[in-house]
Amino acid sequence: MHHTIFDTPVVNTLLRVVSQATLRLTGWTIEGSLPAHAAKSVLIAAPHTSNWDLPYTLMLAFSLHLRVYWMGKQSLFQAPFGGVMRWLGGIPVNREQSSNLVASSAQAMRAAKGPMQLIVPPEGTRGKTRHWKTGFYFIAQEAGVPIVLAFVDYGRKVGGLGPVFEPTGDLDADMATIKAFYAPIKGKNADQFET
Repeated sequence: MHHTIFDTPVVNTLLRVVSQATLRLTGWTIEGSLPAHAAKSVLIAAPHTSNWDLPYTLMLAFSLHLRVYWMGKQSLFQAPFGGVMRWLGGIPVNREQSSNLVASSAQAMRAAKGPMQLIVPPEGTRGKTRHWKTGFYFIAQEAGVPIVLAFVDYGRKVGGLGPVFEPTGDLDADMATIKAFYAPIKGKNADQFET
């Protein structure tokens, strides 16, 4: 995987302090921590209803000492901000082109040296959607890593890491369990989030 802001020691430390102070000053609370066995994991990014989700997610990642990569629509990576988005851990996804994103993501996770958390928004868009994409599930399963139920709850002003979930192979049952965790969580635009 490419070099990111999370691999830049002085900047990473400075942004951790700034992130913790900003969250505290704005009334946000951080919950959870990443267990050692989930150092390599797929993090669900839900609910995803606003452009504000990215800055809050990054502040939470710095505060929780994570080393994240996140998937975003390809248009975010166009000039002049493409390099910055990649440095922030972004991986462009072309939603109109069929590619083997699951296999390549799983391979990148297996090959990564050291911790790596891949953030995947199951809704695939900030707009309202009734169906979650299952790519995050299959990436975790193929890479042999757990899924961490990460969240940004604007209703309670709490963000962080929920339970660690091990895929069982029963997609329908596992998705029902995962969605039950997210049911009470409110996105910034709460009317756009459905589990």
